[in-house]
Amino acid sequence: CDLRRKLVIVFPAGDSWGIFAFLCAALWNLPAIPALNSTDEVGAGQSIQKTYDLTRYLEHQLRTLASTYLNYLGPPFNEPDFNPPRMTRAEMVPSATVDFELWRSLNDNARLAANYRAYTHLLCYLRSMDGQVAKAELRKNLGHFCTSLQGLVVSIASVMSSLGYPLPSPLGSASPTWAQGPGATSPHNDFLKKMDDFWLLKELQTWLWRSAKDFNRLKKKVPPAALMLRLEMRGF
Repeated sequence: CDLRRKLVIVFPAGDSWGIFAFLCAALWNLPAIPALNSTDEVGAGQSIQKTYDLTRYLEHQLRTLASTYLNYLGPPFNEPDFNPPRMTRAEMVPSATVDFELWRSLNDNARLAANYRAYTHLLCYLRSMDGQVAKAELRKNLGHFCTSLQGLVVSIASVMSSLGYPLPSPLGSASPTWAQGPGATSPHNDFLKKMDDFWLLKELQTWLWRSAKDFNRLKKKVPPAALMLRLEMRGF
């Protein structure tokens, strides 16, 4: 009521421009209002959710693929109790065997970088398997899985970018060093190659299981897109 009386007193009836100018001046002198900027968070939230969904999908896909591939390798690789020690060649496959507490103590950037490097490296090994499989149907399934895994690498890169993290440098040469030259197809080297394949699948299963947990925790840190309204405080 007081404000209305003031307007009537200050501005004659019909002086709409005066009223408009007064309101503009009043709004201009109001305290700064926090701006709502959700663009980055919406992108991050969507990327994290997509990456989490993809890891779960790949987990499910790999269970079937691993069973089929180990049957293709034959005994002892397809035996449930087969758990050989890691050999020198197999040590080149990125291992997910990291102390749980140590892994949890890493910051988000470090874990994302480790995931990115590992899957980039594992993908190269998996593609080498794809080119050496004799059965057409299994080769097709491997190719499909490689495409999905490539999508996961791209998705992790998208998450890192949306959170403002730089992509990590590669681990180095990711090309598998299979035995070449005379004797490369000997029974001994064939067994070593199968051992590499066995460990690749085993490590992939562990990486995907742990990555799903990582992205599930990460998406809880970044609220769903509908709630992502970051307050950029100005003047406070």
